[in-house]
Amino acid sequence: MQSKIVLASKSKIRKKILDINNIQNVVEPSNIDEDIVKLSLLKEKASPEIISKNLAELKANKVSLKKPNEIVLGADSVIDLNNELISKPSSRKEAMTILKKLNGKTHYLISSVCISKNGSMIWNYSDKATLTMKNFSENDLKNYLSKIPDEALYAYNVYQIEGEGKNLFSNIDGDKDTIMGLPIKIIKQYLNELK
Repeated sequence: MQSKIVLASKSKIRKKILDINNIQNVVEPSNIDEDIVKLSLLKEKASPEIISKNLAELKANKVSLKKPNEIVLGADSVIDLNNELISKPSSRKEAMTILKKLNGKTHYLISSVCISKNGSMIWNYSDKATLTMKNFSENDLKNYLSKIPDEALYAYNVYQIEGEGKNLFSNIDGDKDTIMGLPIKIIKQYLNELK
């Protein structure tokens, strides 16, 4: 397996997943403006999955240019509700709007990963989980949001599946690590093949 990788992400949960799986890593956030990229791709009618893949690749390639010969991992997760892209909330009001949209419906959570070396993608992968949210009253949703600290709310797609978020769903079909933002099993498989 590759001895050390560079994680092109500020995500604490992605770092934690790598650490738990004994993958040595250093964090080097890409700091790309995701909103500009999303807007541009949405104008081109790109699907949520294509947007997720593009963002993962952009992040990995940008950091990879600064880290010659190192293996850089970029990742991105989005919610796909009937082919509508739902991004992370930037306020509690926006989080409430998202939860109301998802309320009682089935959506996909797509996590894309890209590995780059010397500024170019050498591997990528996307995984999709299907989640069905229970039907909640507005008060239930407000109560849920009141339990979520700001840091978690703005870092995830309005729910932390490993925390309070698991109580929002009647059905979850997919890999837990994918839902948390890093399909680690397939990443480990690829890293094991790298010489």
